[in-house]
Amino acid sequence: MPSVAVKLYSVFFKFLLKHRLQNRIQTRPDEFDPFGVTSRPEETIAAANPLFDDGVATKDIHIDPFTSLSIRIFLPESALNPPEPSGKSRARRPDLNSPADSARPSPNGSPFHPSRRSSYGNAAVANTLRAEPRRNSYGFSNDVEGLNLMAGVGSGVYRGYSPANSAKKSRKLPVILQFHGGGWVSGSNDSVANDCFCRRIAKLCDVIVLAVGYRLAPENKYPAAFEDGLKVLNWLGKQANLANLSMGGATELKKTDNRHIVDTFGASMVEPWLAAHGDPSRCVLLGVSCGANIADYVARKAVEAGKLLEPVKVVAQVLMYPFFVGSVPTHSEIKLANSYFYDKAMCMLAWKLFLPEEEFSLDHPAANPLIPDRQPPLKLMPPTLTVVAEHDWMRDRAIAYSEELRKVNVDAPVMEYKDAVHEFATLDMLLKTPQAQACAEDIAIWVKKYISLRGHEFSY
Repeated sequence: MPSVAVKLYSVFFKFLLKHRLQNRIQTRPDEFDPFGVTSRPEETIAAANPLFDDGVATKDIHIDPFTSLSIRIFLPESALNPPEPSGKSRARRPDLNSPADSARPSPNGSPFHPSRRSSYGNAAVANTLRAEPRRNSYGFSNDVEGLNLMAGVGSGVYRGYSPANSAKKSRKLPVILQFHGGGWVSGSNDSVANDCFCRRIAKLCDVIVLAVGYRLAPENKYPAAFEDGLKVLNWLGKQANLANLSMGGATELKKTDNRHIVDTFGASMVEPWLAAHGDPSRCVLLGVSCGANIADYVARKAVEAGKLLEPVKVVAQVLMYPFFVGSVPTHSEIKLANSYFYDKAMCMLAWKLFLPEEEFSLDHPAANPLIPDRQPPLKLMPPTLTVVAEHDWMRDRAIAYSEELRKVNVDAPVMEYKDAVHEFATLDMLLKTPQAQACAEDIAIWVKKYISLRGHEFSY
């Protein structure tokens, strides 16, 4: 059984959540923000940090001018493989025994500990920020001179790729699109809990994580969150094509005097971290709770699009305690209706806020993955890992969906964790538990089967 502390926190959590959901039900439509909401005032936000002081650098990007859709990029330090400057030694990294380094504050105000190491054993780097060139909405300069400065590793802060500084030696990493939980109405991609979880996944899986800040209900009902997930996947494909253009894809123009025009155009639009280190041909979708519903939808759309998404290829998906429901109750939906944190009553309120009133149904395609004739056929779905908790009332439907995938020969294992509750590996209070750490490690072992380069596959 869950600990006494978890039980007490669950009571407090459900009391606050019920109060917030009821208040949102009573909100008038003219109070809604057409631009969309991606976070709530009660959320504790973790600031983006472009330094690798804990082994992962982060930055935020707003990718849609018409909505509040954004992403947070998590780049592990293992991606860095900068070339040696010609005739010069590489910029000095902080001396692990230097008292001056140990006393230097980090950007968030906490003391910098140079002996802190990432999971790869590399000492953290936290030099102070230098003056930066003019920036656009993507966080980097439009001019080639500024790009040259940003690409330099000697500045102490890694900026990414630039056309004038070839990134051919950069290490390419798979990309994970992560969709946070929160019952459609809460949570955010930059919350403290989600930031911690994504950092853990980035280091354990050795990948770039793109945490999606999709629009929340009731300001934006179905299908807003699903459309946002698909927009990010399409944006990733455009980024890959732009990077290819500006990094040498247009070989014919290299012979002309207009090559700098191609360089500047590509650089003005491309996200430098992805251009230098992202490999979209090894893309994994990871969804938490209601985020798992979004991930499954995006996977289906990726299957339907096929080669139209190239060079993006979804090779696997991970559904962590998905937010699946249905009109015919399962055994767990009856037995565990009053389970911890997200019980059945709370979830029904969340679904009423998310689905338009005229479309409300527990067998809605967004809610029930087992409805007949759902397209595309299950046999075309990517390998799917499902994580479930013993004390989660939605567990049986998630297991049933996994069973249906296995019937058509899709690799679809289920990992069930004993004495665990809904969001046991991603909830702020539970993130540091051994069970949450073990779950992330188990996910990494399975995912590496599909993202490792040939000859370096992992087994499980």
